Amino acid sequence: MSQVTPKSPSDLDQLAIDTIRTLSMDAVQKANSGHPGTPMALAPVAFHLWQNHLRYDPDAPLWPNRDRFVLSVGHASMLLYSLLHLAGVKAIDEDGKPLDKPAVSLDDIRQFRQLDSVTPGHPEYRMTTGVETTTGPLGQGLGNSVGMAMAARWHEAHFNKPDASLFDYRVYALCGDGDMMEGVSHEAASLAGHLQLSNLIWIYDSNRVTIEGHTDLAYSDDVESRFRGYRWHTLHVDDANDANALEAAINEAKAVTDKPTLIVVKSIIGWGAPNKQDTASAHGEPLGEEEIKLAKRAYGWPEDAQFLVPNGVREHFAQGLGVRGKAAHDVWNQRFDEYARKYPQLAKEFDQMQASGLPEDWDEDIPKFDADAKGIATRESSGKVLNAIAQRVPWMIGGAADLAPSTKTNLKFEGAGSFEHDNYGGRNLHFGIREHGMGAVANGLALSGLRPYASTFLIFSDYMKPPIRLSAIMEVPVIYVFTHDSIGVGEDGPTHQPIEQLASLRGIPGLTTLRPADANEVAEAWRVALSHPHVPACIVVTRQPLPTFDRKKYASAEGVRRGAYVLADVPAGKKPDVLLLATGSEVSLCVDAYEALKAEGINARVVSMPSWDVFEQQDHAYKDSVLPPDVHPRVAVEQAATIGWDRYVGRLGSQIVMHTFGASAPLKALKTKFGFTPERVVDEAKKQIARCKSGNVKE
Repeated sequence: MSQVTPKSPSDLDQLAIDTIRTLSMDAVQKANSGHPGTPMALAPVAFHLWQNHLRYDPDAPLWPNRDRFVLSVGHASMLLYSLLHLAGVKAIDEDGKPLDKPAVSLDDIRQFRQLDSVTPGHPEYRMTTGVETTTGPLGQGLGNSVGMAMAARWHEAHFNKPDASLFDYRVYALCGDGDMMEGVSHEAASLAGHLQLSNLIWIYDSNRVTIEGHTDLAYSDDVESRFRGYRWHTLHVDDANDANALEAAINEAKAVTDKPTLIVVKSIIGWGAPNKQDTASAHGEPLGEEEIKLAKRAYGWPEDAQFLVPNGVREHFAQGLGVRGKAAHDVWNQRFDEYARKYPQLAKEFDQMQASGLPEDWDEDIPKFDADAKGIATRESSGKVLNAIAQRVPWMIGGAADLAPSTKTNLKFEGAGSFEHDNYGGRNLHFGIREHGMGAVANGLALSGLRPYASTFLIFSDYMKPPIRLSAIMEVPVIYVFTHDSIGVGEDGPTHQPIEQLASLRGIPGLTTLRPADANEVAEAWRVALSHPHVPACIVVTRQPLPTFDRKKYASAEGVRRGAYVLADVPAGKKPDVLLLATGSEVSLCVDAYEALKAEGINARVVSMPSWDVFEQQDHAYKDSVLPPDVHPRVAVEQAATIGWDRYVGRLGSQIVMHTFGASAPLKALKTKFGFTPERVVDEAKKQIARCKSGNVKE
């Protein structure tokens, strides 16, 4: 194959940059899909950052004190895949151990955007070693990077000692105009500035082009002024190809100690493609064979060579990034061995974090709640359980979007403290009224080994749906605590009364959604959520008090671990006449109806169904034991949208659910208006029994 021969070290730098560009062009062209322009434009920026600054050991890509690199412009994924290939980053196995094979081979690059390849259209965490977070939805990577920078500061505060320092890593993120337009980047940047995260550096590719064309169509922000208003340090590089200016800017950013830094870099999208400079075409589609030849000619490249990696490029990365990263990693390993001898308990905590584990006694202090007809709000019992767990899990950290007093997610034990710029060891996070940013930050914390929780009212889960979805895609164990879960919000009215939100959350694959019915179900819901290190969870709880069931009379709340269980049943040897199914606050309503039916000699069964997705994971025998297929009369009760309940009650089954939005009124009046009363449940149960006795049981 034709080669390109460098004449000097600076020529070797340029050769590496152009290799990134040509690999990106060739991969997109072969796939006939993708975005070549941004990788071409940002190749010099990414090269100089990785080669001269990023502290990263390609042989140990999970080294805990590595710098993090976030490609928030996920559509430029070939930029990252090219870097991973040329840097010789090794793949890891399921246990995090490095393998003797590359994370991204040249063949993998040839399979860009193809089924089951490790080079998907947007970078995906867990799929490709070296990808620190899944990016693509613009702005999310920036939010993640703030969470990672916060985690770094927490690591420093918690683990570092005057005589033994383990953590001092930085977080770099590449972003573009689209990231800057998305609101989540504003939320995240504002929080980062407030927290004075000087270990965070964003490099903003200001190419002024989006899919529709030039940004003048819709965007004229003075970004640097905006970021100075966020209390960021700002720098400007007029030409992405100016190596000296890039080096100076990155060095200055690294020297800042009291605020994050934004480096604005001017680039020309699709640089080297003469007929497509500064156009949207270079952003969102292949260049075409003739255009690629023109670009390669501009680089002094063999025009017909495809997927060419010239001699010396990989070696150049190895002598720069590789040597520097290995040396730093070796020093860190020695330091950790000494640290483990001096601070064995902290070293044990660190190892458990790295293994996505928990302390052996993490759930030992979870309270058991006595039977109480009046009971307490499940947000209250959730707060008690959370505090009991967090005292046992030092790396559990979280907070709310300015609602902790209402969501009961404050950690109140001694030493918990608030995470602020003067106390990075605090464990109460104050996100401000930034739900979207909160979700993205929480993902960044989870990606850094912490066990984060994030809280707001259930209705505002709509503001943070993108990061919740990404939690599930990435399989990171963020716990979302959503309170004020129904029309039980009462006088606040339909704007604050969630209706369709439960169905929406239940529809996210890989997300466990739990809506517990009383305080003891809350305790079990937290056990379920914490027990799965690769599954995010939502715990959905009430503002209003709920009775705490007498577990001597009714079944144990441990049934929550199987998603649904028989709470109240018919006498032994009897078959249920009707099944009453419910979640959360409506379970007690069904229990009242059960007792009324029982008094009339009608054999009812109450099934509490706090987690549909966990229930669906059970074997058929268990599911049939809870919901016998031959018992057709069924009534579902939930103060939420009807979507999904037909799976459990059948097409002809009765559903006491919400078909409209709520209303502003006291809760008692709302229950009557919308039919959430024991009398309504009893009436529907009798109708279902009569329907089936009449022979009308076809589904």
